Amino acid sequence: MTYQSDLLSTLASRGYIHQLTDATALDALAAKQVVPGYIGFDPTAPSLHVGSLVQIMLLRRLQQTGHKPIVLMGGGTGKIGDPSFKDEARKLLGEDGIKANVASIKRIFERFLTFAPEGETGGPTDAVMVDNADWLDALEYIPFLRDVGQHFSVNRMLSFDSVKLRLDREQSLSFLEFNYMILQAYDFMELSRRMGCRLQMGGSDQWGNIVNGIELSRRMDGTEVFGVTTPLITTADGGKMGKTMSGAVWLHEDQLPHFDYWQFWRNTDDRDVGRFMRLFTDLPLDQIAELEAREGAGINEAKKILANEATAMCRGRDAADQAAETARRTFEEGGSGAALPSATVSDGSIGIVDALVALGFAKSKGEARRLVAGGGARVNGERIDDDTLAIAVTGEPVRVSAGKKNHGLLILGQ
Repeated sequence: MTYQSDLLSTLASRGYIHQLTDATALDALAAKQVVPGYIGFDPTAPSLHVGSLVQIMLLRRLQQTGHKPIVLMGGGTGKIGDPSFKDEARKLLGEDGIKANVASIKRIFERFLTFAPEGETGGPTDAVMVDNADWLDALEYIPFLRDVGQHFSVNRMLSFDSVKLRLDREQSLSFLEFNYMILQAYDFMELSRRMGCRLQMGGSDQWGNIVNGIELSRRMDGTEVFGVTTPLITTADGGKMGKTMSGAVWLHEDQLPHFDYWQFWRNTDDRDVGRFMRLFTDLPLDQIAELEAREGAGINEAKKILANEATAMCRGRDAADQAAETARRTFEEGGSGAALPSATVSDGSIGIVDALVALGFAKSKGEARRLVAGGGARVNGERIDDDTLAIAVTGEPVRVSAGKKNHGLLILGQ
């Protein structure tokens, strides 16, 4: 389909669209007026990770094409948990933990979106962050059941894949979690009433929740609202985006050093370079087409550009430049860079097994020993075959490597 609006044209050309509700009507609306649109994020940790990045970029594209992004923090729904494709119930957080996570996560969005200056109302396309606890915490149970609950069919809710997955595995689905989809539908209607929100976006696993919100707004208010979902982002080898041997790829530098974030993008599979550039950078499409067509050394240079641009957007240009220089010194000159992940050694010596665990290259001592036995451990470029080796750490940092792509520094503590 050929779109008339910059919004849908951009989303389609960069690979964000999986499903749309009434594409023709949404396209016409986006072509003639500012469309406020939202995505919800549950504050279950102090940072979001790369798995949330496509949704953050979706809000960025919304703003870039002249519309208003609404970041909805689930301070209310976060107290319950979303059952969508989860194997078990999510740990419930307290009020203080949720508030701290919301404040921490906002710093991420301020790097991707333009918000109004503190204390100012802002313009029609300035991003806003709201918390659904503002209205969900004030709901009265009986009126909510009477006014909202009547519009939901339990039979239909049981048919959603997110629910069926848990039930088919005979895993517990609590009444708390079962209410989540009703509350999310209510969020959409509440944002429509409060802020004129006309669009909800999310991952493909949120399709049922989005459709619920559209139906609720139509039945209770007679308002036409729309939904867009993105495809599940997997790597070329079929793996889940953002999953690595060392764990989640966090967007906050508090949880993941700049170099590790840069290196995650640098390690992209050749087949994913163009797709990830379209999704996760602002590079023009014609430049991306040229870069993804490269082969050999050329595609490696393209990966560095992807790493530089993705890191600069999330961590700042200085962080990207520092990480790129660290990589150049580490891989091209055999030196060490200050942006590498590091571990402090207080007594001047550490075993190779403990070093690999401390740097996050192995999750356990047993895994570290297997890494050594397989020939994957090096100290200052020299292969280590003895898992009892003690590494002396004096004035100069010691470079420890796990495989060809993971490098870190051991630094003498005070």
